[in-house]
Amino acid sequence: MDPLSDAKVIDSWHTNAAAWSDIVRDQGVESRRLVTDAAIVDAVTRRAPRRVLDLGCGEGWLSRRLAQEHHMDVLGVDAIPDLVRRAQALGGARYEVASYESLATRHFDPPFDAVVANFSLLGAEAVDGVVARVPAWLSAGGCFIVQTVHPLVANGERPYRTGWREGSWAGFPSAFTDPAPWYFRTTADWISLVVRAGLAPVEVLEPLHPTTERPASLLIVARRA
Repeated sequence: MDPLSDAKVIDSWHTNAAAWSDIVRDQGVESRRLVTDAAIVDAVTRRAPRRVLDLGCGEGWLSRRLAQEHHMDVLGVDAIPDLVRRAQALGGARYEVASYESLATRHFDPPFDAVVANFSLLGAEAVDGVVARVPAWLSAGGCFIVQTVHPLVANGERPYRTGWREGSWAGFPSAFTDPAPWYFRTTADWISLVVRAGLAPVEVLEPLHPTTERPASLLIVARRA
């Protein structure tokens, strides 16, 4: 298996599904606890969607939050069966196993008022394909909301150029192994990704970490063009 590929991303998340579910349940990721969880919930709820697709839902925390606390009709989808089983066990929303490749040909009726991808667009071709499909899933006036690592912060001292990067679990517990690679995109290329899909960016946010005062994430909101 190519160590820098969409297939390797999925393989790694199969390995780390249990560890990830545990750390999310225990609120063990500081940036999420302090900044990014609230940022994505706020970005969704300010638009008051009735039907939401949680794309790459993981163990389902965002789907549950939106459904239980904000009374939205939420479908969470993820390619990793173990994560979906854990989400289903906790309930609160509907969950399905679906790869991005299979979703690229999927039709949803009725459509969604919001499609949300919270730190779940990690690959290359698979991400290009599923994002291109998003406008077909949105209702009139519907929005696509993406939260991802902030390119300038995540880039470190490396050349600021879109491409595959090796993964790392630095700072995570020893239960995490075999880190997934990820496809780094510059800010301009994130914008280009949604524009090529036929979406018009309406808001670009950079939630700040309260201690470091550096961006904890990049958050893009786009509507059907």
